[in-house]
Amino acid sequence: MTLIHENTNRGHTDTGWLRSDHTFSFGGFQDPTRMGYGALRVINEDRIAPGSGFSEHGHAGMDIMTIVLDGTLAHKDTLGKRVTIKPGEVQLMYAGSGVRHSEMNNSGKDPAHFLQIWLIPDTTGGAPSYQQAAIPPAAGGDWTLVASGEGDGAALRLNSDTRVFLAEPEAGERTSIPVAPGRKTFVHIIEGLAMIDGERLAGGDGLQVGDEVLPDIEWVTEGRALLFDMRR
Repeated sequence: MTLIHENTNRGHTDTGWLRSDHTFSFGGFQDPTRMGYGALRVINEDRIAPGSGFSEHGHAGMDIMTIVLDGTLAHKDTLGKRVTIKPGEVQLMYAGSGVRHSEMNNSGKDPAHFLQIWLIPDTTGGAPSYQQAAIPPAAGGDWTLVASGEGDGAALRLNSDTRVFLAEPEAGERTSIPVAPGRKTFVHIIEGLAMIDGERLAGGDGLQVGDEVLPDIEWVTEGRALLFDMRR
């Protein structure tokens, strides 16, 4: 069975300096029907006000992927990394047995808008690690591989049997949704307006795919979307 996670039903946090929408249960938003899907545990769409951010805090046992959509994000961690993530780049931090980091919007005027995604690794523990890469150019409505747990040339290496793809279609293009036996699929619409099987999809919507074969996503406007292909 396919389930649409409507953007209007996401959890919401607003602290003044941070506005965050949660596809799955996170922090004060707890919904037993939204506890993640497969290896995918968190998709947060965050907006940080100028001069603000997350002070140093800790993580363990998780792959944490950050994709900046607008603005910039300054990252500092206990691995010694001091970097800035810009639009068109993706960061992947494996928290391993434990790492502390901060994420700040150092701009004095522009907000930072980004996705933070948590993926459950196949095994936990071990040394934390850091990766950062430019997002490969997406081929229109087709899926472009961004991260993978396999040695298949992805820009980033995950610690689970998961593959993450990006599509950047133009208006009028179609995007297929590959479904493989024994796998789970989730599509997150970053931006744009599309239709699938008579249902409307917009930025912030998620498509939790079961075993059935689905028709293509038909794009009404240009857009961007992520696809997560995960082992059950």
